Amino acid sequence: MKITEIIKIIYVYLFSVISLILIITGTVKLIDLGLKVYVFKQADVFYYPKIYPEINKGEKLTPEEIAKREEEQRKAEEINRIAERQRIASNAIALLIVCLPVFIYHWRLALKYHFNKE
Repeated sequence: MKITEIIKIIYVYLFSVISLILIITGTVKLIDLGLKVYVFKQADVFYYPKIYPEINKGEKLTPEEIAKREEEQRKAEEINRIAERQRIASNAIALLIVCLPVFIYHWRLALKYHFNKE
C-alpha cells in the first residue's frame, strides 16, 4: 500500500469522525434547547438580586418609578433569554447544515474504499 493511499484513508476517516462529532454536538444542543423550552422551563431562568440603578444624590423614586424600572429589568431579562435561545438554535442548526453533508460525503468515500479493497 502506497503512502498516498494511507494518507487518503486517514484523511477520509478523520473528516468522517470530526464531522460526526460535530453533528452529535449540534443535535445535543438542539435537544437541550428543546428540553429547556418545553419540559424544564425553569432551567434557563436565573435569579438576580435586585440591584437598583444608581440614583443621583437627593433623587427619590416613587413606588411607581421603582415598579417601572423593575418591569423594564424583567423585560430585558426575558429578551436576553430569548436571544440566548436563538443563538444556541442557530449555532446548532448551522453545525448540522454544514457537517451533515461533509460527513455523508466522507463516509461514502470511506465505504467505497473499504468495499473496493475486499
